[in-house]
Amino acid sequence: MTDYKQQVANDLLEIGAVKFSPEEPFTWASGIKSPIYTDNRMTIGFPSVRQNIYKGLSELIKKEYSDVEIIGGVATAGIPHSAWVAEELNKPMVYVRSKPKDHGAGRQTEGALVKNRKVVLIDDLISTGGSVLAAVNAVRKEGASVLGVVSIFSYELPAGKKNFAEAGLTFNSLTTYSQLIETAVKRGDLDKSQVETLQNWKENPNAWQA
Repeated sequence: MTDYKQQVANDLLEIGAVKFSPEEPFTWASGIKSPIYTDNRMTIGFPSVRQNIYKGLSELIKKEYSDVEIIGGVATAGIPHSAWVAEELNKPMVYVRSKPKDHGAGRQTEGALVKNRKVVLIDDLISTGGSVLAAVNAVRKEGASVLGVVSIFSYELPAGKKNFAEAGLTFNSLTTYSQLIETAVKRGDLDKSQVETLQNWKENPNAWQA
């Protein structure tokens, strides 16, 4: 059986979807300074990589949320992966916009009807959980039961774990920040001092930034 946790971590590093820069941190859209930047949108351009992802996500969903009825993708990066997973599992699919349309029926969730159905949402990554939890709320407003969230990658940040706990929801990721660093070290991509910086950031991004 494929170890998707390690395989996908290696894939992300191999295609350059993950970049490390402890000395000159990246600035995320949220304003957070970070020694790592992950662009999982790149994965759709590599057939073998996206196959590992949708097969791994499908296995993860079957294991953790076996009674799922509908697969949902969070716009925009979660949409292609949710489509491949829905096909693999032979399930109906929806996708969730970041906000309702300002015309027509004003829908935020498109695709299958979710009322009284069990839904699992897919996103490309989880940091603090803000955007995907907003999508969860949108689907819940339409009467769905959201079983949980799965993602390609999780930063394992304390804020993310806290926000999901407060929302009464579980999440599972195909690979993680810890696995990524471990794989990067084995590949020779990081030295000891860089690893220490990356670990300190994960424990408390705000303090590290300050």
